[in-house]
Amino acid sequence: MYVATKGGEAAIQESEKLFHALKGQPTRDLVHAIADTLPYLVDRVMGEASLYAPELAALAIAQSGGDLYEAVLLLRAYRSTQPRLAYASPVTPDKTLTVRRISAAFKDIPGGQVLGPSLDYSHRILKLDILDGAAPDSDSNGNTTSDETAVDDTKPDTPASPSYPFVADWQRSAGLLAALPVHETRLPADIPDVTRDPALFPAPREHRLQALARADTGGVLALGYASMRGYGLIHPTVNELRLSHAEIEVTHPVTGEKFSAGRVRVSQAEVVTSADKTGLSLGFAATLGWNEVKLIAAATLDLEMNQAEPHPAHTEEFVMYHTEPVEASGFCIHFKLPHYVTFASSLDNLRKVIATYYSADEDNAELEPMTQRTP
Repeated sequence: MYVATKGGEAAIQESEKLFHALKGQPTRDLVHAIADTLPYLVDRVMGEASLYAPELAALAIAQSGGDLYEAVLLLRAYRSTQPRLAYASPVTPDKTLTVRRISAAFKDIPGGQVLGPSLDYSHRILKLDILDGAAPDSDSNGNTTSDETAVDDTKPDTPASPSYPFVADWQRSAGLLAALPVHETRLPADIPDVTRDPALFPAPREHRLQALARADTGGVLALGYASMRGYGLIHPTVNELRLSHAEIEVTHPVTGEKFSAGRVRVSQAEVVTSADKTGLSLGFAATLGWNEVKLIAAATLDLEMNQAEPHPAHTEEFVMYHTEPVEASGFCIHFKLPHYVTFASSLDNLRKVIATYYSADEDNAELEPMTQRTP
């Protein structure tokens, strides 16, 4: 708290009131509008907060005025107050309903490329006519485009498959990727949890993937992009990228039968790079919600951290510590708090250095260049 601020607690309360007055008060309609029209923003907040709750994420965005770090902090704070009632069964990609699945490694892949929802191939042009009141789906003359003319109604011979084979499985069968290691079956409650366990290094793979899943999108992108540009050892190729809906299966505490507690949006990415004469190396990342850019960068970092001598900025400890959004933003923001005691101490030390090592014959004399003198 700003003890030096005139007015004390009253001034702080007025400051908070001014913040809310400038952005407007959130309403139920606004929260629902954010959830409906900004799904990818909501997904990002849910992923970094590691809590799948679209309505609460939209409320956090509205309440924080769009400050994503504050929204993530709000959602994480709420998450910490909720009891953990049960553990869901692990979600396997072969049981998810996939709506987008692409690969940059091959032109044709088993099951085919599925574009799904994407702006990858659209023109980046602002629709300024919307500001003039035109309908969102109207053409340049303001005429509303009907579904029949806007969409190719050519029907495929067969409906889209709810699941697709894995590109990595085909590569393993061809000897391009190493076989999957055999792991013992564990109960979901026995899986290491980075939100409850202390971070130790080398970290278990579960901690690494969980940290990347809830990491700051911008931080992951910055480190991943640095690796891609040459400040690392990895030049990735997207082996497979999926956007899916996953059923959350929970075991009933009385009957012992599994049932669906709901459906969530999930995404995953695999990238590969040439390793050595043994074949390809694969990196993986997954998160709640749909966040393609983050996943490609995160999978690249997963692959980078597997190297024997990665770039210092891509070591496991560096990546996991410095892409944590709440820790990073909190540490940065804390510098706004009063530091006058430590700063005054630094000034005292600076004055002693000047008095000891530099000439002070004339009060108004300019300091000479900072070269040390013999006392």
